[in-house]
Amino acid sequence: MEMSVAAAAAVHVLVERHETLATAESLTGGLVAATIVEIPGVSAVFRGGLVVYATELKGTLAGVPEKLLDERGPVDADVAAALAAGVRERCGADWGVATTGVAGPEPQDGKPVGLVYVAVAGPSGTEVRELRLTGNREAIRTESVTAVLQLLTDALRTSPAPV
Repeated sequence: MEMSVAAAAAVHVLVERHETLATAESLTGGLVAATIVEIPGVSAVFRGGLVVYATELKGTLAGVPEKLLDERGPVDADVAAALAAGVRERCGADWGVATTGVAGPEPQDGKPVGLVYVAVAGPSGTEVRELRLTGNREAIRTESVTAVLQLLTDALRTSPAPV
């Protein structure tokens, strides 16, 4: 699935459900938010986003516990979950999505290029998906955007509709 198709699917379901979204991004550097805002009508559902590329900003802006960052580093499943939950809470959104990983060209903190975690936090909990992607920086970042938007759409479709 291509990024714009994944974004349109997610936005469509959010609009139908009258729910909102916020994004926290590391390796994608704002590409998730940029892809979402291309969709007409998104202003009804998109609250905003954080680009927390630097590790310390994951804590100070998105609320990831400093101890977790110190112990595991920024490329971690629990960090992705904390990013999604943190941006959801800090932006007052129904749903939060997050990306963190290594786009390359070099490994980071012992983590291989292509290791990415995407997460979605919603009213009924948080889900994280580990990805092992291949290709150049652009390909890894693009696939990460598509993956987090697909994860969001899947979570929306399986979550109870708001009352």
